Amino acid sequence: MNAMAAVVRAPALRQKVQGADRLAHFGLLLVAVLLCVGLLAPLVVILSKALDAPEGSTTSGVGNFLAYLASPGLLTSLWHSVWVSVLVTVIVVPLAFTFAYALTRSCMPAKPVLRAIMLLPLLAPSLLSAISLIYWFGNQGLARDFWKALGFDGIYGAPGIVLAECFASFPHVLMILVTALATADARLYEAADALGTSTVRKFFTITLPGARYGLISAAMVCFTLVITDFGIPKVVGGNFNVLATDVFKLVIGQQDFQRGAVVALLLLLPAVLTFGVDTLVQRKQAATLTARAVALVPRPARGFDAAMTAYCLLIAALVLAMFGMAVFASFAKLWPYNLAPGLGHYVAGLVDAELGDAMVNSLKLAASTAVIGTVVVFVGAWLLEKTRGMDALRPVVRLLAMLPMAVPGLVLGLGYIFFFNAPANPLNGLYQTLPLMVLCTVVHFYTTGHLTMVTALKAIDGEFEAVSASLKVPLYQTFWRVTLPICLPVLIDVGRYFFVNAMTTISAVVFLYSPDTKLASVAILNLDEAGDTGPAAAMAVLIAATSAVVTVLFMGLGRLVDSRTQRWRAPAR
Repeated sequence: MNAMAAVVRAPALRQKVQGADRLAHFGLLLVAVLLCVGLLAPLVVILSKALDAPEGSTTSGVGNFLAYLASPGLLTSLWHSVWVSVLVTVIVVPLAFTFAYALTRSCMPAKPVLRAIMLLPLLAPSLLSAISLIYWFGNQGLARDFWKALGFDGIYGAPGIVLAECFASFPHVLMILVTALATADARLYEAADALGTSTVRKFFTITLPGARYGLISAAMVCFTLVITDFGIPKVVGGNFNVLATDVFKLVIGQQDFQRGAVVALLLLLPAVLTFGVDTLVQRKQAATLTARAVALVPRPARGFDAAMTAYCLLIAALVLAMFGMAVFASFAKLWPYNLAPGLGHYVAGLVDAELGDAMVNSLKLAASTAVIGTVVVFVGAWLLEKTRGMDALRPVVRLLAMLPMAVPGLVLGLGYIFFFNAPANPLNGLYQTLPLMVLCTVVHFYTTGHLTMVTALKAIDGEFEAVSASLKVPLYQTFWRVTLPICLPVLIDVGRYFFVNAMTTISAVVFLYSPDTKLASVAILNLDEAGDTGPAAAMAVLIAATSAVVTVLFMGLGRLVDSRTQRWRAPAR
């Protein structure tokens, strides 16, 4: 009887497994469609828009395209963008490398505190640093005389952009370099010590070669972040034009969409180039930490540790001065005549300027992006890594998942105007709505979440799926009972990443909002344009405080999840 029952159940089990496979294929197709609609189609429309002939023009679109590329104004903006980005990269990478070296190779005290301070800029919009510089070195800044003594006429222009971008890009570079320096084999240093190698030679023959790929990646990321940033040049750029502000002026100020598309394509090229270089470097990277490697533990050295502590305290003090100035100015009643603390700027921003709704919209956007983005990215990565079939579609989805890293937010937002605002598009009703901004934000930050999920899924042995298949267990049951619980900590980290970035993003959504869907980060830009720098600082601080609180909540949720679902990771007693 048992044998007959098994025979009867076998077709039902086989049918359930086949149904799960078809559902997985359908899900993979949906992810591909989402990325095509949210990423590929807007980029294609930008290209076609740049090549279109303007209305009333007798020449071809290609001719106008080439003519505008040769215009002196565009070449000036291009040159400004390139040399400012190179200068910031040259400044930030050595500074961040030294800080990362101190965190990983010294025994200085308070490492977690110093690292947390350096990550503060990630919690606020990039233009917070620009606003702080105005209060420090502007026409009524506290240190304006010191700034003039250095030979600068004012903070507006290239000096302000360079300083603010250094502050904004430092934590991104630091995270990469800390990761690069954390993986080191102590046996190499022990062998060098046995041969009597000097400290300087060990640095140049072991440390730098081991971290060279991290250095290249950090430089590429820094260059791309600066050349595509919009908020900082808009606030302190003055008459110093760069490509990012040119796009905004052409589209919003002059309604010249054709030339705006041309500049957007130019803005896309450096990002694609740096992304290609970074990808090539990663392919050539060899493992520096093998199964037999011994983790490097720094040894106490009084002089070196003291020097590293002094250096890190200096950099941390500069970051706190920049961040703290924005907080201080947001409470000052009347800068610089009455510096007594008060809530006037917060009232002016949230009540008088009616930006309370903008803050609520930002919270809605961030929460929706955190939930939807995490689910979509995780399911997409799982379908790519843990399912079979549809082999022709998989490389396309992988390429589309990596492409957002090379697309600046300003370019993506402009593509959304051209694509979703077209009257013939059936999705036209989404234009200037919160769901469209959620889609744009998810796509904009898709690659980092995808790579994080793929890394976590690759760490799970494929034997789980093989055993499940041999036992005729549907794929979704293995996903729900095994894969999801193991990956919960990573899901929380990705959700936090989506939330914070959605709260602080400006460039990707600056073209997509309406009066009813205005965001707090965009409202800061509008307040600064109107001369209300105090309320703008208050809104930036409010965004940073919200991001900090939510980050703490995510950390608490992560610890709760670890205690409930990750006990198997603890070593056996």
